[in-house]
Amino acid sequence: MGSIFKPKAPALPPPPAPIEAPESELSPEEKAKIKAEQDAIMRRRKGRKSTILTGPLGLQESEETKLKTLLGE
Repeated sequence: MGSIFKPKAPALPPPPAPIEAPESELSPEEKAKIKAEQDAIMRRRKGRKSTILTGPLGLQESEETKLKTLLGE
């Protein structure tokens, strides 16, 4: 009985027109800037990675660096 008196939903407005993507062509200056930023990121990444002494296989020291010291081992 309640369905007889319910108002109908109004029609939806049409969807907006699709936005065109900007051109993917980059100028040589923009390409050089992007490459410089990526190189800087890779340099920072390498710097920190070189300080880590362990890897997935465990300690990565050579036998020559495991010499005995005066204070123990």
